[in-house]
Amino acid sequence: MPAPNLLSKSLLDNLIYFKGIFDECMDFMLREFTITGTKAAFLAIDGLVNKQVIAQGILNPILKAPILELTPDEKFNYIRDNALATADQTQLVSRDDIVDRLMSGFAVLLLDGCSRSIAFGVQGFQMRSISEPSGEVMQRGSREGFVEPYLINISMIRRRMRTPDLKFERMIIGSTSQTSVAICYLNSAVSKELLARVRAGLRRIDLPSVFASGYLSPFLENKSIFNGVGLSERPDTVCGKIMEGRVAIIIDGTPNVMVVPHLFVENFQSFDDYTTRPFYATFTRILKYIAFFLAMFLPGFYVAVVTFHPELLPEALLSKVAQAEATTPFPIALEAIVIHLIYEIMREAGLRVPRPLSHAVSIVGALVIGDTAVSAGLIGAPTLFIVAMTALSGYVTPDLYQPIAICRFLFIVIGGICGLWGVMLGFGFVMINICAESVYGMPFSAPISPFSLRGMRDVVIRASWKILGRRTEHVQDLPGAHIKKY
Repeated sequence: MPAPNLLSKSLLDNLIYFKGIFDECMDFMLREFTITGTKAAFLAIDGLVNKQVIAQGILNPILKAPILELTPDEKFNYIRDNALATADQTQLVSRDDIVDRLMSGFAVLLLDGCSRSIAFGVQGFQMRSISEPSGEVMQRGSREGFVEPYLINISMIRRRMRTPDLKFERMIIGSTSQTSVAICYLNSAVSKELLARVRAGLRRIDLPSVFASGYLSPFLENKSIFNGVGLSERPDTVCGKIMEGRVAIIIDGTPNVMVVPHLFVENFQSFDDYTTRPFYATFTRILKYIAFFLAMFLPGFYVAVVTFHPELLPEALLSKVAQAEATTPFPIALEAIVIHLIYEIMREAGLRVPRPLSHAVSIVGALVIGDTAVSAGLIGAPTLFIVAMTALSGYVTPDLYQPIAICRFLFIVIGGICGLWGVMLGFGFVMINICAESVYGMPFSAPISPFSLRGMRDVVIRASWKILGRRTEHVQDLPGAHIKKY
């Protein structure tokens, strides 16, 4: 390991070093002053600190402190122990640690003749207010969502889980722009093997900077087309996962908190399921599973049946489909691919376009591309209905939209070439991909495969809290939880 970059007793040497580090940085604040004959300096980054707190809570008490006939070390100790009432203050001896604290919104005091410094927590940067996350809107429950500063997110979790058994570990990731990451877990519930794997996965990350959760996902997820890392902006959802023995990863600068391991069946669960009555929660769960299969397999199944197996359709429906396709110039498979491509283009345009223009995109999509294309005979009405049904079904399970969108095109191609046999073969491949993967030693398809009757209480059917409340097992206790990664 490299030798620590320690502070010098010479204030001039220290200032030369920090001025060199922050050369041409207009937001670097340096104020030099004298404390009863001893030269001192105050360092901070403009925009990250509260100047009023610095002036009234730090500089004024220091300058008024009765420390006339003391050595620099004695003055340092007096300021640290008696002059200031600041709760968040830390003694630092390394220049690298000082730079890290300055980047985090701390202010640092240096004294001539003393090789130590004091860092004060005086953060005062602007941040987005706590509000309900737009991507996880719930009918019941909290309206709070995570924000960008990770210390605020930590406090939101701590406020809901009032136990010292809840642990937070800080790690630094990024060689150029260092990002603070907090590992959160419940010590009595988490598997020590899982915790060790998460730590090892984060230590392997060698990136110059980390600005979003997507930077870390490839180092933590499985090899399946379905993601083994969960994301949430809701503190109540993350707390529920932590209680089950999961590990949460909080990244400074992003409101998305990562949760590992993330099982396949959790894509069909939402916080509202646990705030409504069991019979209705079960009904919505079934709808989600049906919507998943419709979004992924319906276009390919439709293309395969119309192209190779028209005898499977009722006579009246077959007649309508034949009349519609007789007026279109493209084969059914190409027609389905083109419409889905147009829909994906419209979806991306709706996401990226400025909000005042979003209504114009909707009008163009509904009138020009939809009604006009059918009236002109470019596309068939049955195919357009299938695309619309598929698009709506895909948004029922938003966490699975990305793999569904890619697999949808593949199944259209397979259905247009191989018919239903190809679609069934692709369905088997998807099921094998789900069942063959494991996430941190736990089967990705648990508790369906390997089957656990106890775990099935919260998969398709959501049992009452009278039953779920008696659960004593955690993630590491489920079948296959300690299977090694193969």
